[in-house]
Amino acid sequence: MKGKRIRESAILLAQVMNPQDANPAGNVHGGVIMKLIDTAAGAAAIKHSQSNCVTASIDRLDFHNPVFVGDLVTLRASINYTGKSSMEAGVRVESQNLLTGQTRHTVSAYMTLVALDRRGKPTSIPPIIPETADEHRRNREAQSRRETRLREKTKEKACQLNSESCE
Repeated sequence: MKGKRIRESAILLAQVMNPQDANPAGNVHGGVIMKLIDTAAGAAAIKHSQSNCVTASIDRLDFHNPVFVGDLVTLRASINYTGKSSMEAGVRVESQNLLTGQTRHTVSAYMTLVALDRRGKPTSIPPIIPETADEHRRNREAQSRRETRLREKTKEKACQLNSESCE
């Protein structure tokens, strides 16, 4: 299967936050931002695999700064790593006060998505082709996160088989 350059499936999504996006404290609800992250990651995964994709897991979702009503939220999503049918999407979220121009790094997230065929079964996807030093670094870091996830999953299965708590 022919590989794809990371930039070929990158996504840029922008949206102004409105009053219906706010929580009782007056900030934008974290869940609204999480949904946008899932949408951006899913779009990048679909664009990369050219098939339906589902979110399998969220590795990290770190909120660095709040988002306020009226802010322009910009999400950049790209595929950092590909396996046989799964891939990691990295999403960076920035929020900008449109009146002052102040931009803040708001959230970083890493998600694993799985490509599905028409029957809903995992299907093969093209490998990514990292080109820049930054893309190579993100790919190495994604491989490391994947190895950690697999170790944790193996440990969890062993604990379940032994009917013991491994916390």
